[in-house]
Amino acid sequence: MLSDKVIKKDVPIKAVTPDDKYHYFFGYFDKFQFDPSDKLLLGNRIEFAARQPRFGEKNTVGIIDPEKATFEPLAQTLAWNWQQGSMLQWFSKDEVIFNDVEDGQYVARILNIQNGKVRTLCRPIYCLTNDRKYAISVNFARLGRERPGYGYDGLEDPTLDYAHPEDDGVFIVDIEKNTAELVISVDQIVRAYPRDNMWDTPSWFNHLLFNPSGTRFAFFHRWRTWKNNVRWHITHMFTANRDGSDIYPLNLEDMSSHYAWINDKEIINFSNRFKRVRGNRTGERNWQYYRYTDQTDKVEVVAEDYFPGDGHCIASPNQQWMVTDSYPYGDADSSRRLFLYNFATQQGYHIGTFWADPQYPIPTRCDLHSRWSHDGKRLTFDSIHEKDANGMGRRRIYLADVSSIVG
Repeated sequence: MLSDKVIKKDVPIKAVTPDDKYHYFFGYFDKFQFDPSDKLLLGNRIEFAARQPRFGEKNTVGIIDPEKATFEPLAQTLAWNWQQGSMLQWFSKDEVIFNDVEDGQYVARILNIQNGKVRTLCRPIYCLTNDRKYAISVNFARLGRERPGYGYDGLEDPTLDYAHPEDDGVFIVDIEKNTAELVISVDQIVRAYPRDNMWDTPSWFNHLLFNPSGTRFAFFHRWRTWKNNVRWHITHMFTANRDGSDIYPLNLEDMSSHYAWINDKEIINFSNRFKRVRGNRTGERNWQYYRYTDQTDKVEVVAEDYFPGDGHCIASPNQQWMVTDSYPYGDADSSRRLFLYNFATQQGYHIGTFWADPQYPIPTRCDLHSRWSHDGKRLTFDSIHEKDANGMGRRRIYLADVSSIVG
């Protein structure tokens, strides 16, 4: 159920990828799909859907013209997944960056789209600083094993036999020097912030993002648990300086989910915070969107009970709006829904409902993962609400014009 504080408002939405035999998607919500001019988009093209990729099956990365709904291939890669693609993003107005495989190792490529020249980085990238001087890298083989759909399968993981390895964790890549340094190890976090159920089960890092200035980054420490005989995980959320110093435990209350930096100090995050009574923590969970202020105890609920649970939330470039979405699980129409929220007026808007094919296994699902344009007036998102000739959802990329709402 939606809150009565959420207004339903239709906005213009169109597909921007070709109507052909392929499946198209971008990936995650935490990076710009638009080029700096807001005229072109990046995307991934795949020949199949609704199953996990097998090592050797290539993803074609390319440029989309949203006005013509065309796709221009740029390169192919073996390092990709359904949720975050190949970490494809604009490196500059003339360059794109994506992950790949070379000589039995995961690497990153920086491709100049004007002259075709390629630079190869020593490690795959997870995220970049805005000035493109640094990247964060993780062990994508370990991530792929522990969180299918987010890492990569096919290459050997040297940390396989270790629950919390000392030589694996967050690596900072100096892009100009093409060097990488381990700045926070998995073992370091386990020993600094332990729990009894953490020691003899695999731990890993996931969902890492630099703040806008690139001075600090946020990350999840997750460890394997079991829930009703099915594997599950618990999450602790941290922030740290770029060199790995000054680690701050942002949320240790069992689970943090999707998040994004609003500015250098604040993060919007859907997470669990146990309810407090007269300042004392109770056992009652309160799953909401929260606005955290880094390196402080300041935590504020955002849009309390407005939307149906967890979603992929990110603030607009001007920090005035939040876009988020919902999952289809438990939805009467098996649909994902797209929402806007104004931080100042506390007004929510329901701007779209999109059928989600229940035949897609969870690791291959197609979340909306909505992304802002640089001017904050348009959104792109991935969806499978259109059916193919066999009645199965087709993965395509869509553009929504939200200027009538955001101004």
